[in-house]
Order: sequence, then C-alpha cells, then structure tokens
Amino acid sequence: MLEIAPDLVERVRRGVPFVAATVTSVAGSAPRQPGSSLVVDADGTVLGNVSGGCVDAAVHDACREMLAGDHHARSLRFGYGDADAFDAGLTCGGTIELFLRHHDPTTDPWLESALADAAGGRAVAVATIVRGPETHLGRAIVVRPGGSVAGTLGDELLDQAAGARITGALHAGRTGTLGLGVADSYCREPMTLLVESNSPPPRMLVFGAIDHAAALARLGSFLGYRVTVCDARATFATPERFPDAEVVVEWPHRYLGSQAEAGLLDQRTVVCVLTHDPKFDLPLLTVALRMPVAYVGAMGSRRTHEERLTRLRDAGLTSGELDRLRSPIGLDLGARTPQETALSIAAEVVAHRHGGSGAPLSTGVPIHHSAPSTGALASSS
Repeated sequence: MLEIAPDLVERVRRGVPFVAATVTSVAGSAPRQPGSSLVVDADGTVLGNVSGGCVDAAVHDACREMLAGDHHARSLRFGYGDADAFDAGLTCGGTIELFLRHHDPTTDPWLESALADAAGGRAVAVATIVRGPETHLGRAIVVRPGGSVAGTLGDELLDQAAGARITGALHAGRTGTLGLGVADSYCREPMTLLVESNSPPPRMLVFGAIDHAAALARLGSFLGYRVTVCDARATFATPERFPDAEVVVEWPHRYLGSQAEAGLLDQRTVVCVLTHDPKFDLPLLTVALRMPVAYVGAMGSRRTHEERLTRLRDAGLTSGELDRLRSPIGLDLGARTPQETALSIAAEVVAHRHGGSGAPLSTGVPIHHSAPSTGALASSS
C-alpha cells in the first residue's frame, strides 16, 4: 500500500478505517507485481488496483465484505484454472495471490508515520505476516534506515531478527516475500513476511554532456530515476541543456567516487558513460566497474570497445569486473537519432533490471517475468 501512500495518508489522518488487498506473489502472465494494492475505505473510496482491471471487481467486493463484517486478515488466490478467477476475468494464464488486512488508524499507531514517510519520498519498509500461525497473521512492523523498528510481530526477538533482514531489503529498494523458518530459532512455526519497501528514487548517472545525454536524461526521469549529468566541460554541462537532470561540472571519476564515499549510490544505481573519450572513460570505468551498482554501460564502436578493454586490463581490472561492462551500450533497435539511441539504452537498462532478454515478444519469450518465490525478494518497480 506504500505505492498509494500520498492518497492514503490523508484518510488515515482523518481516522478513516480501510481494507488493503495487497499482491503477495504472482506467477505467469500476471500484470501487477508484489506490493501492488487495492484499498477500499469506510467512506467507499477505492484507490489503486491489483490486476490492471481483470480481477479488481472481485477484490473490491472482498474488501467491502471485510469492512462490513469479519476483520480477520486472510488470503485470496486467483488463477487461470479457477472457476471463480475465470468468472472474475483473469484469463491471461497467470496466478495472483493477495493478502487482505483491515487497518484502523486508531489501533495501528505506526500507520500514519509510515505512510507519511512514503508519501514524502523517505525510506521506509512495512513488513506484514501473510503466512504463518493464525494468531500472527496481519501483524506488522515498520523498519527505517539504520534498523529502527516500530510495531511488533509478537515477539521482541522475532522483531529484531526480522528487522535486520528487512533493513537489507530496504537498502536495496526491494519489495517481495521473506521467509522465516523454525530453523532460525526465533519462530516456532514457519512464517512469510510481505516486505513493502519505499526508497528514494534510484540514481541514473549519465557522463558526457552530449545530445544523447539530454535524450537519455528525459527517458531516465520518465522511468523514475533521479538523473544526474556530469561532465568536466563547463561550456557543455549547463542546466539549460539538460532540464530533466541535475547537472554537475566535475571530472567524472572524481564525482562518481565522491558519491560512493558519501553513501549516495546503491545496488539500483545505473551508470551510463557517453563521453567515448579515453581521458574521461578509462578512469571513470576503472572506478565504476569495481562498485556494486546495478548497471555500467559505455558508448563507442566495437573497435573502441576492444581498445578500451585492453586498457582496462592493463589498469588491473579482472575478467569478472570487465564482464559487467555493457558496451557498446544499448539494444539493437537500429537507432540513428539521439532520441532513438537513448531509447535503446533505456531498454537495455530495463531489461537488465528485470531479467528481460530484449527479444521480441512475438518469438515466444515470457510476457511477464515471475517474481521470485517465497524466501526471496523481488525488485520494486
């Protein structure tokens, strides 16, 4: 429900109870990912959706029933082979599981502050027990950077152990399920937590103040990245040329290193090197390929790429580090203009982030990539 926090937080401040139906897992051709929520409040207002429309009506009815009657948390499942799912409209071949929980702002003291943090773009995670002992279903905790925990799952030791793992998910900006087993010694029965993470936007660092960078900055911003364009040449690196990005005048490798030292990069960070100038590229890539960022790509011809690899090997980079480099950058779209080239780069970034192949869907590749199963965490969108 953190994805709709800006609309939901005002209702909570007014003390309006609501039921949230949240996707916990998907398989096959399901349109929404874990963490997607449909909310129905006591005033009859509906927020969000869980299926792009095909089962939302049935989920809406279930939420209204919970508001009017039994408030105990429970799960719902819709699959292609289920008669009720077919009647509801889930005919795309996928399976979707949801968890319904009644929220009362007067009895959930953590709720308003968690939603306010999410609405304000601050890092926060909400973890709810969606499978496990009946007495624990629906219990939730809120975790913030540094591991501070509000609320309880029912046991202080369990809160501490779960909080440490949820902090890791929050740092990575991941939403999905997390399994806690009896072997962990802090729970008597296996439990599954749904971890909803809200993190500041991921970074996209574009090096090289060229026309391609302006087009990529626009696309990166559209995709939800916080985009920075960096170049050592003040004449070219101006806010007027890059209205969709922060603009920094600095040597690229120095700027990247300073951002890492300040703790402003994470496992979602995208680095796009568009300078294709060795005096900028080589020191920058030497630093970037040794960082735990999500993606490093560099522009240039295949000849430039081979020469660059030779120089990077001479600089001491290992084969494993060099394997992380996406060069020539982008997917084969036949791109000619800066805008088309930016699209090919953005397409590769998205494919890399979600495990896509980049192949045409008409060739039979999966339309929707399944989220990891219980015990793993899926990337948030």
